[in-house]
Amino acid sequence: MNDLLSIADWTGVRFSPAPQKNDNFEVIRDIYIKGIKTMNKNTYILGLAIVLITYANGIISTKFLNDKNIQIQSLIDEKDRISEKLNEYETEGMHVTVTMYQPVRYQTDSTPNILADGTRIKTDKASNYKFIAVSRNLLKRWGGWLDFGDFVLLKGTDLKDGVYQVRDVMNKRFVNRIDILESVDVKPYKFDNGEIVKTDLMFNRSGS
Repeated sequence: MNDLLSIADWTGVRFSPAPQKNDNFEVIRDIYIKGIKTMNKNTYILGLAIVLITYANGIISTKFLNDKNIQIQSLIDEKDRISEKLNEYETEGMHVTVTMYQPVRYQTDSTPNILADGTRIKTDKASNYKFIAVSRNLLKRWGGWLDFGDFVLLKGTDLKDGVYQVRDVMNKRFVNRIDILESVDVKPYKFDNGEIVKTDLMFNRSGS
């Protein structure tokens, strides 16, 4: 001990007495208890955080699903509304502007004898076919209610009233409009108050 004190005096460093056996046990026990308490606290905080995050995610997910359900229901309602309108057009008719076109290149394309559905015609007998082109919004592929091959009853055009078959399609700039296929010697005409109603006639693929 004298040697220890002399070293301390010489170095200026004081050494604590070595802990006894009972002191070591107390130190270890305190460390263990503190560790358990710390672990429990951290575990509690972690668990609470998980619960809060789960709850928050649940709220967000519920709102997201509710929003999506509202959007889906809105689309379903819109689809039903459109279907009802299309059915109305089929059974009650639709007002259209009626014009005419001829099987010549500057009015069609480079193959005026071939219609949009692939039908081949004799251009000098165009008026005999009773074919029509319809604006794109009337065709089912663009959300309409008519298909190639469908027959429609045309009214409100005086001398041009009758049954026609859909075989061609008009330029995309036209809406709610039909073009009657005519021979090259027919003079141009236009009717603003035409009406078409779909009929139940059977489709005849033959163009003659």
